[in-house]
Amino acid sequence: MENNLIIAIGRQFGSGGHEIGEKLAKKLGIKFYDKELIKLIAKESGLCEKVLESYDEKPTNSLLYSIVMDIYPSVMYTGPTIDQQIYQANYDAIRRLAERENCVIVGRCADYILRDHPGLVSVFVHADKDFRAARVAEEYKLPDVKVRDMLVKTDKKRANYYNFQSEKQWGAATSYNLCIESSALGIDNSVELIMEYIKHKRGRLD
Repeated sequence: MENNLIIAIGRQFGSGGHEIGEKLAKKLGIKFYDKELIKLIAKESGLCEKVLESYDEKPTNSLLYSIVMDIYPSVMYTGPTIDQQIYQANYDAIRRLAERENCVIVGRCADYILRDHPGLVSVFVHADKDFRAARVAEEYKLPDVKVRDMLVKTDKKRANYYNFQSEKQWGAATSYNLCIESSALGIDNSVELIMEYIKHKRGRLD
């Protein structure tokens, strides 16, 4: 476990954190997990993939809980709540990943879950609103008003989830090893900066 390189990336919506993580993983020749983690958690835990997608990096809501209660046996009422089960499944899957392979993990409190892992490099990617709005508008083909609303709401959900599940603050510099402004550096230069940080922190790349 201690020899594995784990890069955990937190990110503002539209900042390019997913793309940076994907390119970083390719450059390092290691696996990349973002939405792929949902499939892995479903496979290992037996939880419904659609429920995991609905809950993904979002604070608990009563509507989701009601839906899940219709899907799963009533015995769940006497045990842990669905949000507790999902977070535990997420926790277990990320810990197992860190034990068996080098990888890049985007979001899902991976930096906090692996805070005691000696091979962890935690990164937060942020960017100015115009940069993020342009990226989101291009990807989702939405007008500017809707895009900026998405930025606010998605970041709020991610922050609420992270702040609730961890003892740290989402987006705060002290919560991560490295914070990067992708709107100033660009995607590729952000990847290179993380690579340089890893070299200095570890002394070498695995």
